[in-house]
Amino acid sequence: MSVTIKTRKEIEKIKAANQIIARLYNEILPSKIVPGVSTDELNKIIEDYIRSQGAIPATIGVGGPQNAYPAGSCISINEEVVHGIPGNRILQEGDIVSVDTVTNLDGYFGDSAITFPVGEIDEESKRLLKVTKEALEIGIEQCYAGNRLGDLGNAIESYVKKNKFTVVKDFCGHGVGYTMHEEPMVMNFGRKGRGIKLEEGMVIAIEPMVNSGSYKVAILADGWTAVTKDGKRSAHFEHSVAIVDGKPMVLSRYEK
Repeated sequence: MSVTIKTRKEIEKIKAANQIIARLYNEILPSKIVPGVSTDELNKIIEDYIRSQGAIPATIGVGGPQNAYPAGSCISINEEVVHGIPGNRILQEGDIVSVDTVTNLDGYFGDSAITFPVGEIDEESKRLLKVTKEALEIGIEQCYAGNRLGDLGNAIESYVKKNKFTVVKDFCGHGVGYTMHEEPMVMNFGRKGRGIKLEEGMVIAIEPMVNSGSYKVAILADGWTAVTKDGKRSAHFEHSVAIVDGKPMVLSRYEK
């Protein structure tokens, strides 16, 4: 396993790529994610904004010529866990919609995801979003030099389980920065004291995917969209995090 260590200067460049996504999620999308809009329309807004900032929407073409991902964002609704392909599906009042975006700014990559409510959502969905977001923060707290990846994954899963939800096991976080997906794999479950040791200069994307029912997922015929096997809802939150001065620095946290 080859884990790359980034310099402070490189971490600042990765942060700049992530801040484009942070602005998108906090300044642009909240007013656009409303009943009646299609996921295709949302994707166009996302791609246009990324390009307006001098960056490239990095998910386009991922997966190679046989099944290249066609869009600049992944947009997943309700029972869709991750990698939903934007299309003509229309957002409805009460939906939850996860947006996962990767930017390439001057060769450095940012990666972040958030699950938005569409209008007023039911109490169970509110709790699902709250617990998933809190699980991400709990994972970030474990992201310090000397700790192990198993400690991080264990903290996330323990919190999710305590709240009577499940973590998806077929997908995980990852290293990020020079490319979209780097070593190590960052699981949302694990055993304390196991896994590789976190160290200064590592940059990882932590991304709990949490289901309201079973953790089991299936892939649709498009070869990309992952859905919950039981049709229950799923939420997804993700931040890119660097270890700086031994502590977590969240590169995709919104800064006005």
